[in-house]
Amino acid sequence: MTQTSLIPQSIISSDETSKQTIVSPYVDHIVSRIRKMELPGTEYLESYMRHKWRMNHRPSTLKGSFVATRDFLTFYHDLGKSQLKDIASDELEAFVESMQDRGLKVTTVRTRLKHLWAFLRFLIEQNVVDASILKHKIKIRVPDFLPRAIAPSDIRKLLGVIEETRDRALVLVLLRTGMRIGELLRVKMRDLDIRERKVHIYEGEKNCLGRVVYLSDDVVMALRLWLKQRDKTREYLFYGRSTLCYSSAWNIFQRYLRAAELQNKGYTMHSLRHYAEFRIMPSSDYKHGGSLTASDVLLGIIYSPLRKASVWSSGR
Repeated sequence: MTQTSLIPQSIISSDETSKQTIVSPYVDHIVSRIRKMELPGTEYLESYMRHKWRMNHRPSTLKGSFVATRDFLTFYHDLGKSQLKDIASDELEAFVESMQDRGLKVTTVRTRLKHLWAFLRFLIEQNVVDASILKHKIKIRVPDFLPRAIAPSDIRKLLGVIEETRDRALVLVLLRTGMRIGELLRVKMRDLDIRERKVHIYEGEKNCLGRVVYLSDDVVMALRLWLKQRDKTREYLFYGRSTLCYSSAWNIFQRYLRAAELQNKGYTMHSLRHYAEFRIMPSSDYKHGGSLTASDVLLGIIYSPLRKASVWSSGR
């Protein structure tokens, strides 16, 4: 219980009472939504939102905190987790990656992280999570987060442990085409033209432009094997028990990283796209400042001078 909540109602100023009267219905609305959610830690989220209301936070701040925390708890639940005490730093990093795959702007990701850190600090004060979770905060780079590309030798190790037909096809598509994981998980069967060896992406996540990505020989072979096994009544190219969500794909990727003993190298699903990015881009383009138009079309990227400089100077 906070110090504010211990103050008798009779001595609260008229201004404070007026503000609470205005904000209270909005808090009640948020609380009613929280109570309908079947997510881990909703009792702490409700307590946290009431705490922020007692601290006289604005409705816009309450809304931002609710949205950011709800999205994280949903992501955490989809990972198969049920106890907040088990939150780990790699899951926070995966959450950031999922927001970037959804095409959210850097400023939006930063704002949501700020709200999430505040909630985690509240949980630390309640002795729900360990304080070490905030020891190394995640820094979002401008203009884009540039993950580490997977080394060719590690690619061979990774592919060597993937025996599941669906998973091998999924990883190979990401690896060879440079598609974002969010784009691939939304691909429907009607978007795949296996005869013409291409996938139609009708709406890019970041730039709202359609494009076509082309498939290499090994991707076509992997997809043909998967098409023979998949349920032909399903709408999406890749699916699980229902639709395949980001957190499920993340779990799959992490499982194979552990099997290949690559779990400590900092690789993410973004690393697959980053590997494809540098295979697609001609070396003469980035060494001599040439046009990246063809590569932009294939990868669905709009490069600014700042983006180019950050990529090439990083040596990634």
